[in-house]
Amino acid sequence: MNDDTQLEFLRAEVRGWLDANAPKGWRAAYQAMSHAEFAQAQRDWFQTLVKGGYAIPHWPAAWPGGGRSLAEQKVFYEELASADCPRLLLSFVSTYHAASTLMECGSAAQKARYLPRILEGETWCQGFSEPGAGSDLASLKCKAERVSRPGGDVYVINGQKIWSTMAQYADKCLLLVRTNSDGPKQAGITFLLMDMKAKGVTVRPINQIQGDQEFCEMFLDDVEVPASERVGEENQGWAVAQATLSSERGLTLMELSYRMRGALRRIAELIRQNGREDDRGVLRDFGQLVARVDSACAIADQFLRGRMNGIERLGDASIVKNTYSRVLREYSLLGLRLGGLEEQYRAPITYGDLNTGNWMADFMNSYAWTIAGGSEEVQRNIIAERMLEMQREPKGWVAA
Repeated sequence: MNDDTQLEFLRAEVRGWLDANAPKGWRAAYQAMSHAEFAQAQRDWFQTLVKGGYAIPHWPAAWPGGGRSLAEQKVFYEELASADCPRLLLSFVSTYHAASTLMECGSAAQKARYLPRILEGETWCQGFSEPGAGSDLASLKCKAERVSRPGGDVYVINGQKIWSTMAQYADKCLLLVRTNSDGPKQAGITFLLMDMKAKGVTVRPINQIQGDQEFCEMFLDDVEVPASERVGEENQGWAVAQATLSSERGLTLMELSYRMRGALRRIAELIRQNGREDDRGVLRDFGQLVARVDSACAIADQFLRGRMNGIERLGDASIVKNTYSRVLREYSLLGLRLGGLEEQYRAPITYGDLNTGNWMADFMNSYAWTIAGGSEEVQRNIIAERMLEMQREPKGWVAA
């Protein structure tokens, strides 16, 4: 049996499983849910996927449903999009960021402790950005001081974090702190695993313009984290953080790109509903969008193929990230245009997806993706300086 035949068997298997297990009518249900009900619905869907062996195809083969090839992962994402399944928003950081960080940089004890818990539903959030350190993450000031305690050394943390996705539901946090202020900014950062229920942790959801509370700010007042919960060496957390962010710009964006390709049918349906099948301008714009979405999928595929073959280049992940964020904006803008004035007055969807079909909410959310995971401007600098080896931008330079 050749590879193509095996993939078609896998596709039929996944499609049959989704027919029997995918939640029906979830878009309408999500609109009527409270935040707590949404969180529970997400946990239930994640556990269903875990039991079916489809939650973590990007994990190693030792884990249930893991060890899938790039081609097999593409089949999963294509079929999830085709079946219009809800995306795993609540476990996004857990299965991608936390898992990738632990697998690449965590100790044996940390892997043994936390990876099984993630599959059991333990939820993680990310404590990277700060009010004065978002795009320039290396400027973070959240301070951690190492202190001796009878039970072992701890880091005592004081500071603030912001834009932490769904931190109000999280059990653990991937936390970047400053342990040294001497030398380059990146050199004094340490990566910790923080218990969100620890004394001194305060989480406040942020009310967004479209009605969501997807992000939170966190206040850390004398929070103690055991030194055993450090990932990597002290003051070497910047390198660990790059492993975390690379997982978002690679594996995650491949999934999102394929979901956007599946969601193109929503725009095709808008064209039919509005009787625009013979409108050459609309068809031109739709054709261009289809080509752009296909290119985003191809770029994400190429990135992962390079990573799997050990030939990933500095800047490759940034290309994936910028491509996806731009195409997402084009996708949502065309949907908003075709929907007309009525679409601009629709009630927002709380915790929907990036392709909800609520075009105004989707369009507003698309701008967040030019910042999330590293701003578009920072990614351009990475591509220019590290991949193209162009001269670094002079410090203090301001564009006219």
